[in-house]
Amino acid sequence: MDKENLSVVLHSPGDLRLEHRPVPEPGPNEVLVQMHSVGICGSDVHYWQHGRIGSYEVKKPMVLGHEAAGRVIKVGSGVKHLQPGDRVAIEPGVPREMDEFFKTGRYNLSPTIFFCATPPDDGNLSRYYKHSANFCYKLPDSVTYEEGALIEPLSVGIYACRRAQVTLGSTVLICGAGPIGLVCLLVAKAMGASHVAISDLIAERLEMAKELGADFLLQVKRGDTPEELAKKVEGQLGRQPQATIECTGVESSIQTAIYATRRGGVVVLVGLGSEMVTVPLLSAAVREVDIRGVFRYSNTWPVAINMLASKQVNVKPLVTHRFPLEEAVQAFETTRQGLGVKVMLKCDPNDQNP
Repeated sequence: MDKENLSVVLHSPGDLRLEHRPVPEPGPNEVLVQMHSVGICGSDVHYWQHGRIGSYEVKKPMVLGHEAAGRVIKVGSGVKHLQPGDRVAIEPGVPREMDEFFKTGRYNLSPTIFFCATPPDDGNLSRYYKHSANFCYKLPDSVTYEEGALIEPLSVGIYACRRAQVTLGSTVLICGAGPIGLVCLLVAKAMGASHVAISDLIAERLEMAKELGADFLLQVKRGDTPEELAKKVEGQLGRQPQATIECTGVESSIQTAIYATRRGGVVVLVGLGSEMVTVPLLSAAVREVDIRGVFRYSNTWPVAINMLASKQVNVKPLVTHRFPLEEAVQAFETTRQGLGVKVMLKCDPNDQNP
């Protein structure tokens, strides 16, 4: 094992560095993981560019990365279900206390939760990383490291579709065909949605959505009003969708989501935008359209692993770029420019395979 731990560290807005840090020692209930594949998320780029997201502000150097998989190389004395050599996917959010949210299974809402690469907690974009063993999930041989890393965004899709009550025969609108919109599409189809429409400004993203199983594509043009777009969605689907999953955070897109959704339906807000937005609340209220938020996910990793192992979903096409860890800055710039879909960093110099 290396004595040094190459890590991608954000010091301040725009100041991203590769640094050698000590290899951590796992505690009794932790494991040390040799990282293999770590995806770059939009939130990683946002922290890099702006130094904060909402109330979370980078005040000291922070290791980035939270979409991750690797190989266990050391286990703590209390760990029984994992052993060195096990390939694992890492769930980045770990409750720090057994509060009411933990007890009710909604640990993602715990105000004291640890979460990788959310200030002040370090992420796992490094050669070696220690993590709670209970939040490391063994991967079947048929699931690659990259698929394991993609369980994190896939989990957002699973949780969003649960919140949207997607089920057999559902009609669904997804606003935004970025990485999260695409995993919502994959999950909605796997959960039995019969018709899924997806919208975006960028034609290339919609082409990817078509390849992944979207039934209807709606290319948004600047100047389209939310009411006009809602009518186009109804025209495509032949009805208003029962559920709309909004993945952009853009005010006009949220408005479209509300107008488009049928009476008694559900709008799920996944995308994060401005803190204050103007929405047609009266339209939602008189039509009993429920508006629900999503904050990350909970209890999704076992489901995601089973979906991948059974080939119910295929996330492999989402990875469009790969970089060795040493080229992290270039990888982040690629993501910032919106090139491709998902950029994957390869942390093991001896194994750059998926």
